[in-house]
Amino acid sequence: MKAYRAVLTFVALFGLQCDDSNPTSSTGSTGSTGGTSTSLPSAFNHFVDAVTVSVQGTNIVLEAEGIPNHTSPYWGSSHALYEAPHSGMVVNPNNIASQNLTFTIPLQPEVAPTISATSLGPVGIAVNGVVLYNQYAAGNAPLTSEILSFDRRNGHPQNFGQYHYHIEPLFITENGSELVGFLLDGFPVYGQKDQNGTLPTDLDTAHGHTGVTHDYPDGTYHYHITTDAPYISDGYRGSPGTVTQ
Repeated sequence: MKAYRAVLTFVALFGLQCDDSNPTSSTGSTGSTGGTSTSLPSAFNHFVDAVTVSVQGTNIVLEAEGIPNHTSPYWGSSHALYEAPHSGMVVNPNNIASQNLTFTIPLQPEVAPTISATSLGPVGIAVNGVVLYNQYAAGNAPLTSEILSFDRRNGHPQNFGQYHYHIEPLFITENGSELVGFLLDGFPVYGQKDQNGTLPTDLDTAHGHTGVTHDYPDGTYHYHITTDAPYISDGYRGSPGTVTQ
């Protein structure tokens, strides 16, 4: 995936109501969750250069502008990454705008005794710096109508220009096993398939399971994308961190 940074002029936005120190970087790898390692898991090497990733104490901090590195009608016709709407798309009245996002997630996530609900707004971050949302539109409504406004990569911006994915981001994975990103609880999100190319049949109610992945050969809990709701996850299996925006 080719990474590049886009510089935007912030514009006044309206319309769709979909809502909903100096860090020291370190590199390295870890296996299964748990333990005392303070190095950055190698999975975070998948993030594009436009995302700043660092270890701060017991957390990983990711800073991003939240703008996609792919084409979309939501760039506006004068932008180099603009593409015309695809057939059947209902374009919402918003444009992509640069954000000031900081995700603070656990370095060593642990499976919690109970699953906690996700909220509207950011629930995670994709490897290209784009925000991940849950399976609901504003007011916890199903995506039935809103899904028509998704661009060819399955994303769209809400009323202040925060571009996001509710469902499988097709620029990153398409029915595959690629790493999509991380939820706020620090656990990774993968495409529809396990690394052996098969669809998992043992996902729990949070939409995840424990097993080996390309990035965690010793195994870890992780989520999987699916083609129907909840698409990404139906709750946090670990204790969620924070996001500021």
